[in-house]
Amino acid sequence: MSIETVRTGDKEIILVGTAHVSRDSVQEVRESIQAAHPDVVAVELCKRRYDVLRNPKSWEETDIVGVIREKKASFLFANLVLAAFQKRIGEKLGVRPGQEMHEAILVAEAAGIPVALIDRPVQITLQRTWRKLTFKERFMLILSSVTALFGAEDLDEEAIEELKEKDVLTAAVEEIGKKAPTVKEVLLDERDAYMGRKIMDLHEKRVLAVVGAGHVKGLTEQLEDPIDDLSPLEYVPPGRKSLWKWLVPLVIFALVAGGFYAGGADRGVEMVKWWFLSNALFAALGTALALGHPISILVAACASPITSMNPTLAAGWFAGLSEAYLRRPKVVDFERLQEDILSVRGFWKNSVTRILLVVVFANLGSAVGAYLAMPILTRIVFGH
Repeated sequence: MSIETVRTGDKEIILVGTAHVSRDSVQEVRESIQAAHPDVVAVELCKRRYDVLRNPKSWEETDIVGVIREKKASFLFANLVLAAFQKRIGEKLGVRPGQEMHEAILVAEAAGIPVALIDRPVQITLQRTWRKLTFKERFMLILSSVTALFGAEDLDEEAIEELKEKDVLTAAVEEIGKKAPTVKEVLLDERDAYMGRKIMDLHEKRVLAVVGAGHVKGLTEQLEDPIDDLSPLEYVPPGRKSLWKWLVPLVIFALVAGGFYAGGADRGVEMVKWWFLSNALFAALGTALALGHPISILVAACASPITSMNPTLAAGWFAGLSEAYLRRPKVVDFERLQEDILSVRGFWKNSVTRILLVVVFANLGSAVGAYLAMPILTRIVFGH
């Protein structure tokens, strides 16, 4: 078990690191609280995650249309895949993800010990992550998340216990962080600083904090030199304003204009035709692969040639909204969400995740169509 004790001033902080899906972690948390007799038990949860842990049916309140409109569908999809990764390991080991946090709360309440929620609100963490990601990092996040989902099959209980030094989710995030550094910065480093300050702000002198094992080292450092103000870590930056995102539309516009200038109307019209066909075909194909409604496939096809020329829009948002309105998720879909995400088939079967798949796949298809169209347009403009 990963346990560190930090003494600063008149405060003693006992950090208990857990593997999140280990049976041993649940038992160790219980024994640690009973042995330490802390004044307060702090847990790596925010109010939203606490409510989900105490009431798993809170998923039923998710506004899927709002998620798409707020441009969070892709990150929610990646988050669900990572949740599935944890849950699948937990199923194999007979333990529910987050059970050690739940156990800490129950043991503390039974002993009359107050519980403190020290993690940053998950909505802020997700928004800060998504806003700060580059296009490449967003793509790598989704790709690595899917890889993590399939990788869960290869882990046995011994391998899980070896991850005690880095809890499962932390290990996955650090692996993704090799290709998308912003993910590690926001999901791990920032939260270490945030939780360190929250612990230091507790009035109780003897604190036992239950956190993922991957946070113990960072928290130890933060407790020795905590930040002064949480507000910079609670600020959600505005969306990136970069001229680079306009590069592809500008190149396409220049190519088509060059085609009209050098080859006349016939060549220009041919280029426009290929641009529309390439975008429409691949966006429609992506939506079809997600088993989208026929109308959603048509919406993706019609939107893609236009949205590809405007970086502030995305074909997947229109296709996803269409799918959400045509196949509005029922209560049973939210009730079965936690089970359906355990299998690839379940992602396509459940209406909630299928809508997210439509958004992601339509956007990927649109991007592929736009990039494949560029060499075609180049050959046409030069008359090859």
